[in-house]
Amino acid sequence: MKKFSLFLVAVCFLAAGSLYANNDPSSDPIQELNEQIDSLLDNYAFEVEKDITAVVKFTLNAEQEIVVLSVQTDDDSLETFLKYRLNYQKVELENFKEGRTYTVPVRITNS
Repeated sequence: MKKFSLFLVAVCFLAAGSLYANNDPSSDPIQELNEQIDSLLDNYAFEVEKDITAVVKFTLNAEQEIVVLSVQTDDDSLETFLKYRLNYQKVELENFKEGRTYTVPVRITNS
C-alpha cells in the first residue's frame, strides 16, 4: 500500500509539472503579422472585376516597420496599392528579427 501511495504522489507531481510547463499560450508571430497586414489592407478604394492576387516579399527594419522588397503580380494598380499601403507601416511584433524576409500572399476580391 505504501508503494502505491508513493506511486500516486509521483504521478500527481509529474502531471502538475507538465501542465505548468505548457502554460505559456504564446501566439504565433507569423499569424499576428498576417492579421496586422490584413488590417492595413482593409477598405481598398479601387474596383476589381475579378479576384486578383499578389505575393508580397518584405522585411522589418529596426523600428518594426515593413519595408516592401517586391510585389509579384500582373496588376500594376495592385502593386502600387500594396506598396503604398504597406511600406514603412509600423507593426507590433514580439521577438522579431530585423532583416528577416517574410512572404505573404494577398488576394483582393470582388465584393
